[in-house]
Amino acid sequence: MSFEPKRCGVKFNPPAIILIYEHKESKTLRKRTIPVRNFSKLSDHSMAAERLKNHPRHKAYLEGVSQGQLEKLHIILRDHLQGFSLEHSLASFDLDPDEDLNKLDDDRLARKKSQMNEVYEKNRKHRDDADFVYDLERDFKTTQEKCSWDDDSDGGF
Repeated sequence: MSFEPKRCGVKFNPPAIILIYEHKESKTLRKRTIPVRNFSKLSDHSMAAERLKNHPRHKAYLEGVSQGQLEKLHIILRDHLQGFSLEHSLASFDLDPDEDLNKLDDDRLARKKSQMNEVYEKNRKHRDDADFVYDLERDFKTTQEKCSWDDDSDGGF
């Protein structure tokens, strides 16, 4: 049997992953509720996602769902168990270029790094791409700003 996932979601009570998929043979849309068992606010989201993806009962349905997507859903579940709102959980996945990453805890820093890797991989040019140019050189406009300490340090150098 082959299944094509269409949408994924989270159900908070009881904790579950909701999968909307298309059964390829019959071309019908179906909904599958996958319970998330033995998951607490202290659980590791990556291990739980890997365990769920490799579970023999759900493996065929989750083949088309990426590990990263399952990890995000588990992070949302864990944040809910910790008392955070859904808006807070979803906001933690947004990339803010002005955010100081040095001030984040390890978990949120790992989230931000994985998101940056996803954006990089999406925008990266491969050798097989039609618009790939080897050793591309660009000139960037630089603006020279005057600083007061530059004027004082001219003596004798």
